[in-house]
Amino acid sequence: MRREPPPIGAGTAVIRHCAFRHCTFRYGGMAASLAGYFAQSIRGWSTGLAFPAVALLLLLSTGFAAAQDASDIYRQHCATCHGSDRFGASGPALLPENLTRLRRTKAIKTISEGRVATQMPAFSDTLSTAQIDAVAEFLYTPQEKPPVWTLDDIRASRIEYGDAATLPAKPVFSADPLNLFVVVETGDHHVTILDGDRFEPITRFATRYALHGGPKFSSDGRFVHFMSRDGWVSKYDLWNLRTVAEVRAGLNSRNLAASGDGRYLAVGNTLPQTLVILDANNLQPVKVLRVADLQGNASRVSAVYDARPRSSFIVALKDVAEVWEVSYDDDAEPIYNGMVHDYKLEEGVAIDGKLNPRRTILDEPLDDFFFDTSYSWLVGAARNGGEDQVVNLDVRRKITSIALPGLPHLGSGISWERDGRTLLATPNLREAAVSVIDMQDWTLIRQIPTNGPGFFCAVTKTATTHG
Repeated sequence: MRREPPPIGAGTAVIRHCAFRHCTFRYGGMAASLAGYFAQSIRGWSTGLAFPAVALLLLLSTGFAAAQDASDIYRQHCATCHGSDRFGASGPALLPENLTRLRRTKAIKTISEGRVATQMPAFSDTLSTAQIDAVAEFLYTPQEKPPVWTLDDIRASRIEYGDAATLPAKPVFSADPLNLFVVVETGDHHVTILDGDRFEPITRFATRYALHGGPKFSSDGRFVHFMSRDGWVSKYDLWNLRTVAEVRAGLNSRNLAASGDGRYLAVGNTLPQTLVILDANNLQPVKVLRVADLQGNASRVSAVYDARPRSSFIVALKDVAEVWEVSYDDDAEPIYNGMVHDYKLEEGVAIDGKLNPRRTILDEPLDDFFFDTSYSWLVGAARNGGEDQVVNLDVRRKITSIALPGLPHLGSGISWERDGRTLLATPNLREAAVSVIDMQDWTLIRQIPTNGPGFFCAVTKTATTHG
């Protein structure tokens, strides 16, 4: 369907776009069960012992009623904007997985006072303090059944605002289209496009709630793709300064990758636990992969990046000790899951090598990773710290480990050549240091003290980054 894009929405993230490159500076069930137990037990108790049980029954009933009241309040005051299923509508999704970065005290304040410059009203004059607290508790309570978001749901969510093929194939502004800054304003959910020569705004527009991860550009520099935390992927025409299409690929999404050949987008989700492949041209869903090991143990996606020289997406799993390589090469070799006597003779049962996972089994799950310049090696960090793993993607196994302190933010690292060797520098999310690694022998050669934990390393002309 086609429609005009509605207004949807301050920290600031700046993305430089130049020369086709960019950088990214239930209580009810429990109450009923216990109530039945105590009601049955009271029959055999003396009058003196029955009163505590009756009091407990009243307490449990009160808790059950509070949960019911919170649900009713949500349906009356919140569902119109946030969806009856809490999946989101004109407002963001309100599931525990979507609220991990919002402290409960901040949520209570938002319900009470509203949010400036948004459609979120204040409810302090409508609801009591107890009711607001109950609603906040309700929002942070997981749903009884895990939410699902299927291929049909994705397809039905797609919105087309106009056919890009009918728009002018040249910029509508005079600035250099390959020297633009894309400024993501996370505080009020807007993006500003800046002239990279004059540092003057060309346009500013509303975005989906809470954009996350670096915007991904098309190879010709015309289009940029954004992803929000609640799974919306937007395609924006930088030449014509308008959004052309959107689709919801998940309910809570980790990050977005664009294929090196420009054909596909990969969206890694934490809710549901899927990897979604989209057609980059029109945002139509191509495939939904359930993220799980061969035994069926499901996992959230912790990171997905493009490995252009390999014509594949590399995917790290948060809850399963595997790295996936998902090829978008039309001639990808078939995949054999398990031992095969001789794959050259096509023994064993294979699956199609394109857009299916080729698995590398690890010691522990990875939270983030960084490629070497050949894209044959990656070094990955785990959220709980410990040793970082060095993995060879060609032989598909861990080769060695590096003991790095804290939690390196490897996806925001940089690499460069020095004295014939490639070095990697990574910031640290927990420690006040930048770690420098020799990528030839994978040794830590220096810890550079900083004034505090870091999130990004700066990119120079001779250094490389990814993601």
